[in-house]
Amino acid sequence: MELVYHLKGLDCPNCSAKIERDVSRLAAVSAATVNLMQQKLTVQTDTADRAGLEHDITEIVHQHEPDVDVAPYEKGAGAHHAHKHEHEHEHCHDGHCHEHEHEHEHTHEHEHTHEHGEGSSKVMLVRILIGIVTFVIGLVLYHGKSAAMTNTGAGILLGTYALLGWDVVLHALKNIVRGKVFDEHFLMSVSTVGAIVMREYPEAAAVMLLYQIGELFQSMAVQRSRKSISSLMEICPDTANLLENGELRTVRCEDVAVTDEILVKPGERIPLDGVIITGESMLDTSALTGESVPRSVRPGDQALSGCINQSGTLTLEVTAPFSESTATKIISMVENASARKAPAENFITSFARYYTPVVVIAALLLALIPPLAFGGVWSDWIHRAFVFLIVSCPCALVISIPLTYFGGIGAASRQGVLMKGSNYLEALNHVTGIVFDKTGTLTEGVFHVTELMPAEGYTKEKLLAIAAACEQGSNHPIAQSVMQAFGAEAPARCEVLDELPGYGIKAESGGVTLLTGNAKLMEQNGIAMQPSEKPGTKIYVAEGGRFAGCILIADVCKKDSKDTIAKLREAGIRRMTMLTGDDRTIAEAVAQELGLDGCRAELLPGQKLEALEQMLGDMPAGEKLAFVGDGINDAPVLARADLGIAMGALGSDAAIEAADIVLMTDEPARLCNALQIARKTHRIVMENLLFALGVKAILLALGALGLVGMWAAVFGDVGVAILAVLNAMRMLRT
Repeated sequence: MELVYHLKGLDCPNCSAKIERDVSRLAAVSAATVNLMQQKLTVQTDTADRAGLEHDITEIVHQHEPDVDVAPYEKGAGAHHAHKHEHEHEHCHDGHCHEHEHEHEHTHEHEHTHEHGEGSSKVMLVRILIGIVTFVIGLVLYHGKSAAMTNTGAGILLGTYALLGWDVVLHALKNIVRGKVFDEHFLMSVSTVGAIVMREYPEAAAVMLLYQIGELFQSMAVQRSRKSISSLMEICPDTANLLENGELRTVRCEDVAVTDEILVKPGERIPLDGVIITGESMLDTSALTGESVPRSVRPGDQALSGCINQSGTLTLEVTAPFSESTATKIISMVENASARKAPAENFITSFARYYTPVVVIAALLLALIPPLAFGGVWSDWIHRAFVFLIVSCPCALVISIPLTYFGGIGAASRQGVLMKGSNYLEALNHVTGIVFDKTGTLTEGVFHVTELMPAEGYTKEKLLAIAAACEQGSNHPIAQSVMQAFGAEAPARCEVLDELPGYGIKAESGGVTLLTGNAKLMEQNGIAMQPSEKPGTKIYVAEGGRFAGCILIADVCKKDSKDTIAKLREAGIRRMTMLTGDDRTIAEAVAQELGLDGCRAELLPGQKLEALEQMLGDMPAGEKLAFVGDGINDAPVLARADLGIAMGALGSDAAIEAADIVLMTDEPARLCNALQIARKTHRIVMENLLFALGVKAILLALGALGLVGMWAAVFGDVGVAILAVLNAMRMLRT
C-alpha cells in the first residue's frame, strides 16, 4: 500500500535526505522517498494503523524541520482531482455540493506553497539585513580604542549572534534531547559557543551571519528549481466545456467520457486528448514538446491535452479519459522523476551520514590528544578543533548536487525531453553505443514517391498518370503515395477489373488494359520488363501489354537524421547501429546514407530483442547501450536496453511506460539536446564534488596545523556552499 504525505514548507535538500532515511527505518515502512520539488513523502507500508504511522512520520519530520507541516498529500494545480472525488459526498447538504469552495482550496494549494516559500525568504532576508547592519556596527565598536567601546561592540555582536543563531542553537539542543547529535546545527552551535567562551565574538557572529546567508541562497535556489519544474505541472486545466444535445456546460475533466464532445475556445488549453471534428486552428505545443513554432490542425487531426488553442474554436471528440491523457502522464512522470536518484546523490547521502560523526570525533581528538600527550596549550588546540568543526560541514555537497539534477531535469523538460529520474540523466553520460529503430525513428515512416523511371516512349508524367488511374480507388499506403505525387488533378477514369493481393491492380481505360504492381504481376501477364535494382518499393506499370516504366517508393530519412548521427559521433558515441524489420536492401541503403556502423534487417520483434541482448553482452564494463525507438512496437527492446529512449512519443502509451527517457517530438536532434544537458549536469556535479571536497580537505589540514582561523573556516563551510549552489543554479538557465 502506498501512502503520500505533503511536507509543506520543506526547502532543505539535506533535511529531506535525512527525513527519507529515518522514515524508511520505521518498522511499518518498507520504502520511503522524499520528492523535494513536490514537497511530497511517499511511503510503502502494510500497516493498518495509518494514524500511528502519520504520528511517527510527523515526529521524524519535526526533528529535522520543526516548521514543516505534515498532512495527507492532495495533488496541486492541474492534478488535484483525486482528492475532490474522495470528499465530494462529504460536503453535500440537501443535494447541493459545495464544490466551488473545495475546488478553490485545492486550485490555490500550489500557489499558497509558492507564496509561503517567498514569504519565508523575505523574512530571512530582513533578518539577514538587520544582522549585517548590527554586525558592522558591533565590529567597528569592538575594535575601538576604549574599553567601553570594545564592551559595547561585544554586546552588539552577541546580540547579532542571538538574532541570527537562536534557531540553530535551539534546533541543535532539541536534536541532542532526541538523540540526534551529529548534524550541521550541532557543528555550528558547538563551534560558535566555543568561540564566544574564548571571547572571539566577531568570529561567532560572522559564522551565524554567513550560515544564514547560505540558507537564504539555498532556499532561493530550491524555489527557483521548484518553479522551473512546477510550470510543467500546470499544463492541464481542471475543467472542460462539454457539448451535450447542443448545449454547453462546464464539467470536471474526470467527468468527461471517451467519445464525448468538448469545445475549446481560442486561448484555452486543451483539457483532454481528442480528434478534431470541426474548426481549424494553430496549437501551441511548447509545453509538451519544447517546439516554439505552433502546429496547424484541422478536422481529423489529433489534438493532445496540454496544448494551447491559439486561434479558431475547436470541437473535439475525446479519445482517452483524463487519467490516461497525455498531460496527466507527463505530470505524473515529472512528479516522480526525483524519486529515482543518481548514484552521486546516493553517494552524498551515505557520505554525509558517516562523515559528520567522523569529523566530530576527529575534532575531539584534536582538542584532547596534543595537550594531554605533548603538553600543548589547551586554548590553542580547542580553537583548532572549533575551526575543524566549522570547515567539516557537508552542506555544500548535500545541497548543491540534488539542485544540479533538479535543474538538469527541468532544462531537459523545457526541450521536450522527459527524464524519468536523475539516475537516467546520469546514465546518459555513460552511453557509448546507440541502437536505432528505422521506421519512424530515423525515417519519416511515410511512403513517398522518390523516383520515376519511364520506359522508352513514355514520359514521367505519362507514367505517373497511368499509375494514378489504377490506384485512385485504393486506400493502401502505396496507392496514397502515388496519388500524392500525382497531385490535385483528377486522373483518367478507369474500371478496376481485378485487385490482386500480393500482386497489384488490373484495370481498363478506354478499352486499354492497365497494370500496376510488382514484378510477379508483370510476369503473370507476359510483360517484358527490366527489373530495377534500386533500394525501395517498386511499382511496375504497363499499358496495353507494353511496359511503361517503374515508380520507386521509399520511406525517406528525416531531414536531421544524418546531422544527428554525425554530431553524436563527434560527442564520443563510438558505435551506432540499426535494427529493423524492413527489407535488407532498404535498411542497408539507409544505414549507408546516414553513416551508421551497420544494420540488421528483416527482424521480427523477438529477433530484435535477441539481437539487442547479444549487443549488450558485447559492451565493455562500465559502458552503456541505449536503444532509440518510436515507442509503438518497440516496448520490449526499450525496456531491455541499458537506457530506453522513446522518440516521437507524444501520446504514445507504450513509449511513456517502457522508456527511461522520452523525446516528445519525432526529431532525432533532440537526442543531441538530451546528451548535452546530461553532460553539463554531470560536469557541474563533478565540479561541485571536487571543489567542495578539495577546499575542505585543504582547510581541514591547515586548521589542524593552526595555520587558518575561523574566518577561513567560515569560507570553507558557508562560502563553499554558496559557490556550489550558485554553480548548480547554472543548470536552471540551460
